[in-house]
Amino acid sequence: MNLLYPDAHGTAAPHVRNIDIAGPHGRLPLRIYQPRSDTLLPLVIYLHGGGFVGGSLDDADVPARHIAATLPAVVVSVDYALAPAHPFPAAPEDAYAATLWAADNAATLGADAQRIAVAGDDAGGNLAASLALIARDRQDVHIAVQVLIGPMLDPSMTRTGDAARLQSDLSAEDCADCYRQYLPQLSQRLHPYAAPLESCRQAGLPAAYIATAGRDLLHCEAEKYAAALIAAGVHTQVERFAGITHAALLAHPPLLDGVVQFLRCRLGRTQGGHKDAQHAV
Repeated sequence: MNLLYPDAHGTAAPHVRNIDIAGPHGRLPLRIYQPRSDTLLPLVIYLHGGGFVGGSLDDADVPARHIAATLPAVVVSVDYALAPAHPFPAAPEDAYAATLWAADNAATLGADAQRIAVAGDDAGGNLAASLALIARDRQDVHIAVQVLIGPMLDPSMTRTGDAARLQSDLSAEDCADCYRQYLPQLSQRLHPYAAPLESCRQAGLPAAYIATAGRDLLHCEAEKYAAALIAAGVHTQVERFAGITHAALLAHPPLLDGVVQFLRCRLGRTQGGHKDAQHAV
């Protein structure tokens, strides 16, 4: 499936296509956003939200398209396996498989395998953080940046904010129900790849941009994770958008601009080569 839309400024948007690759649990659908460029672009792996039990490639279209067009970058959006049919660790293993595939095929995609970022919102923010941990531990691929947007990071539910006081559009009950389906075994809730806040090893993780919504009970745990990263010496920028709900954060223009600005700053330090030169290697 090939799609081509004009963007809001009337210029040509990235070329968009859907493909399937071999994943750990069968075929793994991806949506690839490829801007036109004469040089190799950064590569961004995007993971949609949906509380681990829902969501699709369409839910990630706004941020993926914005990053691809504005940074610009090649964006690979991942339709990872969902709970309860596929509980942990299916989703992070899908995300990791997609990242390895994208890195191996970077030259064909017109991307620079030395400038890889992972990004996600809601449950996808959890998976992006998990992916950063997995990549550091397995050392098969180097991730330079992680972007966590309104992430779900604490299955213990002990670090959430007061939903009533915050006027949160997301409730603790909603989150608990998602975690029950994603992590059916209680022991899984302490695994750092499922609960990044439980990890005691943040050193060596990629630079992080963490965005939270003021009217979201999840902002407390996300900001605690940011503090842990900073304490471990990880370059981290955290922004809380006042008056914004969890659901509204992803389409909030200042958030999207902040993501692109951070990615541009961090990924711009390694310059990509010319496409023809890279293909000739």
